Amino acid sequence: MPIRPVKELVAEAKQQITTLSPAEAHAAQAEGRALLVDIRDIRELQRVGRVPDAFHAPRGMLEFWIDPASPYHKPELATDKTLVLFCASAWRSALSVKALQEMGVENIAEIGGGFTAWREAGLPVDEEGEW
Repeated sequence: MPIRPVKELVAEAKQQITTLSPAEAHAAQAEGRALLVDIRDIRELQRVGRVPDAFHAPRGMLEFWIDPASPYHKPELATDKTLVLFCASAWRSALSVKALQEMGVENIAEIGGGFTAWREAGLPVDEEGEW
């Protein structure tokens, strides 16, 4: 059986998840309704910057950090706020939101276009610091 192209998986996921514009995500964060969750690799943050006050949860640890029964659970992710995931261009975040929905996470969305769209929208970016 041939490998399903990732582009197809992402398109399928996007039909089943909630996508917010960068402006909508920024407003939800500013109003305290959302926790922005950056799932990019740490090297990406160091290279191109990060969204101020976003929680960094590397894609490879996301399911482990979200599961309260996991020894790796991060209490910051156990919140009533909407978890709004983003990566560089909204491919990894689409797959991640779908995976977390399958785990039972209900209050979750992604940022359409990811960090690239966030930056292009002129929204705040922290380009210095230790991550």
